[in-house]
Amino acid sequence: MGISRTLQRTLLVTLLASAGALHAAVPSPRAHFGFDIGDDYMLANYTQTEAYFRKVAAQSDRFRLVELGKTSEGRPQLMLIASSPANLARLEEFRGISERLARARDSEEVASALAAQGRAVVWIDGGLHANETVGPHQLIETVWQLASRDDAETRRILDDTIVLLVHANPDGQELYSDWYMREPVPQKRVLDKPPRLYQKYAGHDNNRDFYMAALQETRNMNLAMYTRWYPQIVYNHHQTSPKGTVIVIPPYRDPYNYNIDAMIPVGLEALGAAMNLRYLQEAKPGAVSKRGSVYSTWWNGGLRTMPYFHNMLGVLTEITGNPTPMQIPFLPERQLPDSNLPSPVPAQTWHFRQSIDYSLTANWALLDYASRHREQLLLNIYRMGRNSIARGSADNWTASPSALARAGERAAAAAPAAKAGGLSAAQVGELLHQPAQRDPRAYIIPADQADFATAMKFVNSLQLAGIEVQRATRAFDAAGKSYPVGSYIVRADQAFRPHLRDMFEPQDHPQDFEYAGGPPIAPYDSAGWTLALQMGVAFDRVLEAVDGPFAALPIGQLQAPVEQAVPASQSGYVLDARANDAVLAVNRLLKQGLEVRRLPARDGAYWVPAASAQAMTAALRGTGLRAEPAGNGLEGAQLVRKPRIGLWDQYGGSMVSGWTRLVLENFGFDYEVVYPQQILAGDLRQRFDVLLLPSGALPLPAALAIEGKAGRAAPVIDPATVPAVYRDRLGALEGDAAVAAVRAFMEAGGDVVATGSSSGLAQLLGLPVTNHLHGVDAGGKVKVLTQRDYYIPGSVLQVAVDKTQPLNWGLGPQLDVYFSDGRWDNAPVFDLPAGSDALRPLLRFDSATPLRSGWAWGQGYLQGGVLAAEAQVGQGRLAFFGTDITFRAQTHASFKLLFNSLLRARNQSAPAAGEG
Repeated sequence: MGISRTLQRTLLVTLLASAGALHAAVPSPRAHFGFDIGDDYMLANYTQTEAYFRKVAAQSDRFRLVELGKTSEGRPQLMLIASSPANLARLEEFRGISERLARARDSEEVASALAAQGRAVVWIDGGLHANETVGPHQLIETVWQLASRDDAETRRILDDTIVLLVHANPDGQELYSDWYMREPVPQKRVLDKPPRLYQKYAGHDNNRDFYMAALQETRNMNLAMYTRWYPQIVYNHHQTSPKGTVIVIPPYRDPYNYNIDAMIPVGLEALGAAMNLRYLQEAKPGAVSKRGSVYSTWWNGGLRTMPYFHNMLGVLTEITGNPTPMQIPFLPERQLPDSNLPSPVPAQTWHFRQSIDYSLTANWALLDYASRHREQLLLNIYRMGRNSIARGSADNWTASPSALARAGERAAAAAPAAKAGGLSAAQVGELLHQPAQRDPRAYIIPADQADFATAMKFVNSLQLAGIEVQRATRAFDAAGKSYPVGSYIVRADQAFRPHLRDMFEPQDHPQDFEYAGGPPIAPYDSAGWTLALQMGVAFDRVLEAVDGPFAALPIGQLQAPVEQAVPASQSGYVLDARANDAVLAVNRLLKQGLEVRRLPARDGAYWVPAASAQAMTAALRGTGLRAEPAGNGLEGAQLVRKPRIGLWDQYGGSMVSGWTRLVLENFGFDYEVVYPQQILAGDLRQRFDVLLLPSGALPLPAALAIEGKAGRAAPVIDPATVPAVYRDRLGALEGDAAVAAVRAFMEAGGDVVATGSSSGLAQLLGLPVTNHLHGVDAGGKVKVLTQRDYYIPGSVLQVAVDKTQPLNWGLGPQLDVYFSDGRWDNAPVFDLPAGSDALRPLLRFDSATPLRSGWAWGQGYLQGGVLAAEAQVGQGRLAFFGTDITFRAQTHASFKLLFNSLLRARNQSAPAAGEG
């Protein structure tokens, strides 16, 4: 017997009153912060934002609060989960559905049933780049709107979706907001440069870390996205838009990466259409897409781009806006509507609140789309996963630009056959489907490689990205080769196959020019980045299905090396210099004051006396390295001293220097940051044994640059705008005074390590180095290359290693290096005089085709050029590397070049290496 209609109405009124009371209990931003979000001249810091998020979660039944982890500076990184109270009561059930559909192991029938039951999961973040102040503030306002709005659309969105609201950079918001608000007069507040990076190590590069996950915040977000929640839409807020527009929205320009599923670019078209229509419906002009901006879907390292390789729709917007009112200029070329910019925006004064309102429109457009297409989104991520599993389960050939170009050349040679009716299926198979060229079914990472600890770090980056990995529980054979217990197996028949392919396989970037014979179109970021190559990981591509005594690793569980017992030894212990973590152990031993020597006859292996067995056990903790009994071969052992390291930085922070700091800390080096004024003041040798000048510390001399480029210029800052406590950080290293100061340091016995643009110091010091990158015109005269001749945006290249040089100890005869002559960098390549005693080449391009991954137009010009060398300068030494050997803390393969340079530095009061 049912309840009466009167009682039904009474219960409904009671429930609505209760819901209204809950919403009313949530404080508005004005009540909490003291101002409305979007008010001119006002910013909230993270301390205030965190308190607000916690208050909303405690007082609203529409939210759950999750702490993803700690930031690099120790703050809690928060995620608010918004949905209806009924959904939140079943949150784990819906999370499980999202995971099952993303992993795509169920049948189509089961998947359809799960999609019917599930809720669309939408990720919305803000604040990744802290100088882009719209991001964190739209996040605050979105939380408030989801907590307080009770219209039909918002209720439907909460019923149909689960919204993950993620703060991407708490440390940065605290720094930038406090810096802006320090000025007591609102009209004088400006978003100028604060004294340091807004992410402790990476600054703006915190959006370049997502496949490596070297930063704590990245790890937090990757674990949430790829091992727990699996959102179907990932919305990453940024700024700023191109001049004369308001906001960049999808779709983005070509090329898109051939590894991602075709449903990704098509899905982005649909999301872009939903956003554009909503802007037009709300009379908000100025949204631009496609070739109206620079953003593409090629690269795999950003917060919104890595989702593409996980079958998720990654959305980037770049919006204009500033808490200080600004101007949208009149640009005639932005006033004629076209498919890139259907509704131009008039020139006007632009206020912060307008940017917040545009951001909310974008959020609600995506949330409305997710609500209306809930089942479709859930089924599509499943279907893309099934596509990947199918491609990894059978013979498959992924088309790439180079393979197609080669096929086209061969087809052209068979022109009569082609003209008679095109190529036959057999001919196409001959051109594109050679059995040996098919995609791997699996990748095997052998446990017996020289630097297995670094290979495990690579595996952990895969784990943080949600890749399914197996570990051999005993020895096994595959494809005619034997592998030891502990080897890792990464099978291609998994949903996130596009990502694992980009981590193992070379990228083959299309030849992308404005027109035939014209200048290249710069990629958004790197053109090639294959992480296994950057890290120097040994692996095998297995073309047949592989099975064996394998145990699946729990998704997202990081691997810890197995501790190795230190054996008894009368002759001391030896650590293999081929393992990067040997340097971590050595630094731990040096900090205890223990003796360490290097063995030239053993490729620079480290020797420690037998009396240090207990200390060795402690030093090796967490590395998995084995200390071998030394035995014979100790002749010529060279003493290793704990180096006193000075690392250049500048006011506002250098990202290259910041990444170098992270590498130094990860491997146990102590260092002190030094600014230009301190270097110019002299007396460096009293404080330091080695000076690190990363790319950007010195401008590249024009004679070593391509088309006169010299990389990024040092910031010019008025000292009057900087608090007195930071003014000793101002200035730049440039001109004769800088060269003289560095020369004096080396002449007194100090060592200098210079990378990227700073490697031009060799020429500034008068060493006989010249620019290898020149060409020869039709008349046989030398000409300066242009980007029409030679262009290498960030890519992985291979160089030959001179194994007679101590700075190359631990390396193999060939080395994969990250190299960039593209959008930001200008990596010099040198010619050295033959037979010079003053200069010793370290790395050389010995091939006309050094490209390993990416795009290298005119790469033949590199052949014979020197990428790195060493020179004696007075009593000291200069090691100069034309490329960044610690690039974004990713290039583990080249870290040893830095480590060897640091560990051979001589303490001023100590004997030279080899003495003592």
